Amino acid sequence: MKETILITGGAGFVGLNLLDFLLKLNKYKVIILDNLSSGNLSLFKEILEKHGVIYSENLSDDVSVIFCKRDIRDKNLDDIIKKSDYVVHLAAQTGVIPSIENPFKDADVNVLGTLNLLNYSVKYGIKRFVFSSSAAPLGEQTPPLNEEKIPSPLSPYGASKLAGEGYCKAFYGSFGLETVVLRFSNVYGIYSYHKGSVVAEFYRRIIKGEPIFIYGDGEQTRDFIYAGDLSRAIVKAIEKRQIGGEIFQLGTGVETSVNKLVEYIRDIVENEIRVEYKPERKGEIRRNYTSIEKAKKILGFNPEIDLKKGLRLTYDWFKEKN
Repeated sequence: MKETILITGGAGFVGLNLLDFLLKLNKYKVIILDNLSSGNLSLFKEILEKHGVIYSENLSDDVSVIFCKRDIRDKNLDDIIKKSDYVVHLAAQTGVIPSIENPFKDADVNVLGTLNLLNYSVKYGIKRFVFSSSAAPLGEQTPPLNEEKIPSPLSPYGASKLAGEGYCKAFYGSFGLETVVLRFSNVYGIYSYHKGSVVAEFYRRIIKGEPIFIYGDGEQTRDFIYAGDLSRAIVKAIEKRQIGGEIFQLGTGVETSVNKLVEYIRDIVENEIRVEYKPERKGEIRRNYTSIEKAKKILGFNPEIDLKKGLRLTYDWFKEKN
């Protein structure tokens, strides 16, 4: 009998890539929980059609995929959690700028929503709770980032994600809930239809013939990981035994400036790229790339898609979807 993975925010960018990966594996049943505030139901259905899978919105139906339009802050999640073996918690208010504009909403979703799910996970004996975090809790650090760095968030988003990490550790220590924190570096790839992240934003504007905006001098750096590689890492974090309470940095270990990213994109797209430089934005980190030595050693994780290949795959998808 197949075990069941609950993916919160499963109709969002990372969730859709994870769903696609899990359907290829054909090892698990999947429950998607999403309030559709930014999730895309049509892409969700497209992925299922690609795999020849039907879904239901009825939890009692014996199908491979269940979709539940719920919010992670709801107080009536018993029926969903008790049917799950694992929770991959992706649902969040994402982004530094929105968190500065409305820190209370950021905390409500990212802190109280996470706490709500952890509480239900203890109640129903979830085998593994995988929490999606980011580099934001660490703030400005001398890279490469690693799990030993002392967190020092620069934004409310970073603070809320750090709180989520703390609650995961506390629920492991206090209740024995097997929690694993994954700190994602900058994720890009297919299904990034609504993302405000740099690759998706650049491609949307380029395809429309609009200029792309770089905030600051473009020498700020990031570690770009392809969403397909990230999906493999998430499954490893579900399946690897005896890693409760651990934190893993996930990326590629490669530092890339935004200006270099634009150079790579110029080699891929047919359109002329117009670049406009804007003032630097507050709360954003200057240099960021990550060491993945711990993830390599313990999870056996090695990214397979380099940036140039991933950018090509992503651009082809954006062009197809126009």
